[in-house]
Amino acid sequence: MRHRVAGKKLGRTSAHRTALFRNLVTAVLQHETVRTTDAKAKEVRRWVDRMITLGKQGTLHARRRAATVIRSETVLKRLFDEIAPRYAQRAGGYTRVVKLGVRPGDAAAMSVVELVDRPGGTGVGAKPRRSRKAAERSGEEATRRRAASG
Repeated sequence: MRHRVAGKKLGRTSAHRTALFRNLVTAVLQHETVRTTDAKAKEVRRWVDRMITLGKQGTLHARRRAATVIRSETVLKRLFDEIAPRYAQRAGGYTRVVKLGVRPGDAAAMSVVELVDRPGGTGVGAKPRRSRKAAERSGEEATRRRAASG
């Protein structure tokens, strides 16, 4: 039984797993959205939320603790100067996981991890909406193609 055992192993050694999550956390904080598998997305959400909480504390000790995970100086500075102040009034839940479906090659369940309330709104997880004119045009083009081929 896995009582009180936090985190997923993901079939990797501890060093590989740590490096994987460090890289994913850095990518999420740098780009504010990352596409990955469901299991990795659910686990990296915990790590990113902890880093943003450290950023909100804003102390030197919190910065050094965050630096053990985020090895990029520019991303660390961005976390403490831009990202953390954005969530000053929010008590947790800084990330969102949006399921995308399965990956074509191996049918792995894919998700997007993105920061909540990021500038520009939801990106990769949402399908772009077509305007009514664009939908009508594509319908007319399909009718023209059918008439030309048949």
